[in-house]
Amino acid sequence: IFKQTIGLVASEQWDLGRARTEAGKLSRLIDLGIDPREQIKEEAEAKAQAKAAAKQMAEAAERESTRSSTIFSTAWESYLKANWQYWGERHRKNHLWAMQAPGLPYKRGDGVTIAGPLFILHNKPLASLTSKQLEKLLVNEVAKRPTAMAQAYRILRAFLIWCEEQPRFKGLASPTEVLTRSVKRMVPASKARKVSLQKEQLALWFEAINKIDDPSQAAYLQFLLLAGARSTEAKTLHWKDVDFTWRTINIGDKVEGVRTIPLTPYLAQTLNALPRRNEWVFSSARLSTTGHINEANHALTRAMQLAGLPHIAPHDLRRSFGTLAEWMDCPLGVVAQIQGHAPSALAEKHYRVRSIDFLRMWHTKIEGWILEQAGITLPSEYQKLGLREVGQK
Repeated sequence: IFKQTIGLVASEQWDLGRARTEAGKLSRLIDLGIDPREQIKEEAEAKAQAKAAAKQMAEAAERESTRSSTIFSTAWESYLKANWQYWGERHRKNHLWAMQAPGLPYKRGDGVTIAGPLFILHNKPLASLTSKQLEKLLVNEVAKRPTAMAQAYRILRAFLIWCEEQPRFKGLASPTEVLTRSVKRMVPASKARKVSLQKEQLALWFEAINKIDDPSQAAYLQFLLLAGARSTEAKTLHWKDVDFTWRTINIGDKVEGVRTIPLTPYLAQTLNALPRRNEWVFSSARLSTTGHINEANHALTRAMQLAGLPHIAPHDLRRSFGTLAEWMDCPLGVVAQIQGHAPSALAEKHYRVRSIDFLRMWHTKIEGWILEQAGITLPSEYQKLGLREVGQK
């Protein structure tokens, strides 16, 4: 027996005629084999689903509207936060410089900062970045600072590729649509820096460096030249990693993690004379958040000016080590291993295992030859090693 309440008797909407009409509809559904109760339930569920779908569409539209209005700097901060721990110090500084705000006072000296090449984009919606907008930026910046803009372009490219891999930012500024061929053609080609100390300049260079007031900075710059190390590797060198007994240095390496290099006689003498203020070999005499020297660019620039030598940057000293080592006909693999370069050939990677003694022999010869050219008296230890005629063939 089918029972279905049509409505309330007391309701004015349900008079006898309307009730009969509704009962007739229900009777016809039953004759067709349809349970009215199931139909009513299905209709209610369909309405609920339609309402939920409409709500989801409204929320999705709101999210897309919010996503599309994402400011460039918001995505940029997310990019830095996600990748900061994997970057080296120089790479981090390059990213901060690219988005540097103008008008900030210098940390040292007078003057204020100028805007980084990408700062003009910081308050614009990421979705508004187009190839035409980027072309306009390149026209202005390339004319003023081509090398800086070339570097900023590479930073921007990596950022956009990262954004395309993130659900929050995907599709807002597609690299294939923004970095078009016409944009790429406007970017100046990068040229490898080829600045290096010449052997004729070594005497003036050492004389000027040894006049630097801060012994940590002076030793640090000599370490870059005589060990061929990266600047960050040198600045973060710990005393515990310097073994004066066995004459080795365990130095941080961005390729291998840690590499062991020889502690040559002159470097041993120089490092041993440094003050031991804290855990760092090249500690800072000034107030420093890290405890070690943060840079020696200014000291190096002043020393070069006083010596009447062309400008040279700290990283150029690393390049100078490899260049000057060729005067000794030193195997390239030895120089690469000391400097921490990745092996460049299959044989070098899998079939060359050089002992620290072998590296020390060549490294000591290189150091001795550089000191000879600089007119510096060789430490007595050279004589113990039978290297009185260092540099002579």
